[in-house]
Amino acid sequence: MFAVAGARVVVTGGSGFLGRSVVEELRGAGADVTAPSSAEYDLRQRDRIDALLAEHRPDAVVHLAAVVGGIGANAAAPGRFFYENAVMGIELIEACRVHDVAKVLVAGTVCAYPKFTEVPFREDLLWSGYPEETNAPYGLAKRMLLVQAQAYREQWGCNYVFLLPTNLYGPDDHDDLETSHVIPAMVRRFSEAAASGARRVELWGDGTPTREFLHVRDAARAFRLALERYDAPEPLNIGSGEEISIRELAGMVAELTGFTGTIGWDRSRPNGQPRRRLDVERARDAIGFEATIPLRAGLEEIVASITERRPVTKT
Repeated sequence: MFAVAGARVVVTGGSGFLGRSVVEELRGAGADVTAPSSAEYDLRQRDRIDALLAEHRPDAVVHLAAVVGGIGANAAAPGRFFYENAVMGIELIEACRVHDVAKVLVAGTVCAYPKFTEVPFREDLLWSGYPEETNAPYGLAKRMLLVQAQAYREQWGCNYVFLLPTNLYGPDDHDDLETSHVIPAMVRRFSEAAASGARRVELWGDGTPTREFLHVRDAARAFRLALERYDAPEPLNIGSGEEISIRELAGMVAELTGFTGTIGWDRSRPNGQPRRRLDVERARDAIGFEATIPLRAGLEEIVASITERRPVTKT
């Protein structure tokens, strides 16, 4: 067990979407949390990582910093997504070993799983194939951090653990239509269409892929539990265990935003991975984690958040 209360914890990416919730969760549990800015501590530069660890002397590091985005962003910048995600993690994990950080928690991604994986995704299937092509560079960069964490545990006995969170959502996620994830982008598009009186919204793909979504506050609780309770080389899935098709999701978002027009599908655009649903038994057994926030309730929260952030006038 790692005692979170009173511990000095550095959370990289602490100002990001997941990071803000993790920082709040850890502070609520009594940790002394530092969330360094990338402007001050560029994790692509080893000397800045060394400075961060020397100045703050953390008992634990939670590594959430990442270059992330939807299908379009991954397809547009595969080299950047591979290099920056790999180098940040590799340099940080090595620096944590050198600076004798007691516990390191590394965030992976559901995108690391093979494109065609038996559903539900079990952790032992991670190496059974190649990831879906549009986000393979990002997913493979994250896989390398698992290899590193396991190698360091084997050689030096490091308590470094690796989590595989599913698709996250929640209020305050960015909704830029070029780079955002599916839920905030979808909520924004349907909200604006409903307000403007548009009769059609067109989405990528054909609507058949499925996804599993986990509310960011549930995810933050899982990270806190893993920091406290998990000490094993095997990766740990973090998810809800529930699956919904993109078509069904679009219908739910349309209803919640008041859009009553037609939903079209641009089949010339990629679908992404055909199905996603995690096997969440290991997380339940190992750290006592189960998701608590229903998808519909979470979507209602996002609709309210985006409507407040981007007020639109009906025409």
